[in-house]
Amino acid sequence: MKFQLQHTDAGSKARAGEITTDHGTIQTPIFMPVGTIGSVKAINQGQLKDEIKAQIILGNTYHLYLRPGTETLQAAGGLHKFIGWDKPILTDSGGYQVYSLAERRKLTEEGAKFQSHIDGSRHLFTPENVMDIQRQIGADIIMAFDECPPYPSTYEYAQKSMNMTHRWLDRCVGRFNETEGLYGYDQALFPILQGSTFKDLRQQSAEYVAKLDCPGNAIGGLSVGEPHDIMYELTEVVCDILPTSKPRYLMGVGTPENILECIALGVDMFDCVMPTRNARNGMLFTKDGFINIKNKKWERDFTPVDDLHLPSYSKAYLRHLFVAGEMLGPQLASLHNLSFYLWLVGQARTHILNDTFSSWKPQMVQKLKQRL
Repeated sequence: MKFQLQHTDAGSKARAGEITTDHGTIQTPIFMPVGTIGSVKAINQGQLKDEIKAQIILGNTYHLYLRPGTETLQAAGGLHKFIGWDKPILTDSGGYQVYSLAERRKLTEEGAKFQSHIDGSRHLFTPENVMDIQRQIGADIIMAFDECPPYPSTYEYAQKSMNMTHRWLDRCVGRFNETEGLYGYDQALFPILQGSTFKDLRQQSAEYVAKLDCPGNAIGGLSVGEPHDIMYELTEVVCDILPTSKPRYLMGVGTPENILECIALGVDMFDCVMPTRNARNGMLFTKDGFINIKNKKWERDFTPVDDLHLPSYSKAYLRHLFVAGEMLGPQLASLHNLSFYLWLVGQARTHILNDTFSSWKPQMVQKLKQRL
């Protein structure tokens, strides 16, 4: 994997770049639709490529390990072939899912013992076997195994967790370096820095992962309930430490305004379930604000949601689909929201390249916050 930094906005730290993988190039800043178990909910691969213009999608190690299972994925020739997707894929290591299974897991220096949320079966994730599993899945970009501390955390817990994440990271790097990809193309390992909401821990973690000189770096453990101002402050702190020559991935973020604010701080890559999850509940994002399409006010509004996406479908029709419980409603809403997110980061990139991002961003953020 290669990263070329093409331009930094004159009035902010926002960056435009290009990531090159064996499955294609990714223009940054970029949003990655979440396809946890090899499927972006309600969206097929043709729509992802041709309508949403997705350049990379995300899968999850924990979920893919449980089903369809690594033996099936390896027999298929890896996740790309299994799902019929020939563009880049990133896999999260499963650390966040293990975090979310607080009542079903036990953490030790060895790794994380957990019970499957599907059938209760018991499993062990270690830094070594998580690398092996992601080799079998075959994503272009794979993540180190980490522990995501909850919010709020005590300083003592956050420090202990961060230090264990660093020790696990060293083991991930060791295992990754002594193994090879299984399908004839390169994979890149990204470390994940942690430290909860403590500035000095975040600085220590950023310095630790930066010295490893991996192809890219990820910021984990934010957007887990902390106030947005804290997320922005800590994101800026670590972006000022992480090398400019490597892409920076802020995991699990977020709302459209979160994404623009963090682009301004120097982040290049984002993922979040919000566009599809909110779509299934009837919330649509637009360049002028957000809409609850199920509200009665749209019952006889025969104009499209916006002039960018789904121009053939009126608000009244989309509301009708939701009220009637038709599957097409969440499908069209998901298509709209993902198209909007990819449009938004594309607009950000254009403004960065033109040195107008810092003047465009505040106006756009104010619009995005409005409920229509």
